[in-house]
Amino acid sequence: MLTEPERQHLFVMALGRPPDARYQKRDGVAPRLQRVLDKLDPTPAMIRTATLDVIAWNRAATILWTDFAQIPAGERNLLRLTFLDPRARAAQYDWEGVARMMVAGFRVEAARAGAAAEIRPMVDELCRLSPEFRALWQESGAPVEHAEVVKRIRHPEHGPLAFEFSIFAVDGRPDLSMLVCNPATPADASRIASLIP
Repeated sequence: MLTEPERQHLFVMALGRPPDARYQKRDGVAPRLQRVLDKLDPTPAMIRTATLDVIAWNRAATILWTDFAQIPAGERNLLRLTFLDPRARAAQYDWEGVARMMVAGFRVEAARAGAAAEIRPMVDELCRLSPEFRALWQESGAPVEHAEVVKRIRHPEHGPLAFEFSIFAVDGRPDLSMLVCNPATPADASRIASLIP
């Protein structure tokens, strides 16, 4: 009958460690988090779950990636987009490297969040629909470390853009992370800013 913060506090006080993760699927964020995303414009940013479902984003993110509002909520997933949307593949200069890093990160984040049962249907579907995903999922290699590099994409309408990706934990929500894509150069920042109405 404890709230999640109360449960965590009890474990830390009694056992000196946080409790095992219990994944709880959530479809939205508090208004304060949406306001943080909105204030980041013109820097593209989104909030994603441990299972890589996109649950909040700002206007700049719709310009960089896609208009997530036009995608049914159950399909608003970064893995699904990476492996099943040809536009997402075409946007990447190094699609294979991005795909490998995403699958490795997904495996770790889902396990850390205690979401093994929740991801099974999507994993089965992606294994059936994408031979590339199936091959990467069956690999048991070491997790790919997130390198501090500039990521370049090929935007279909606005040409090449470069970003520095950062991922932040959301305070009080261990199941969520915020992905922020800082434009790598002043020119990239200006181009993104000019595209936001």
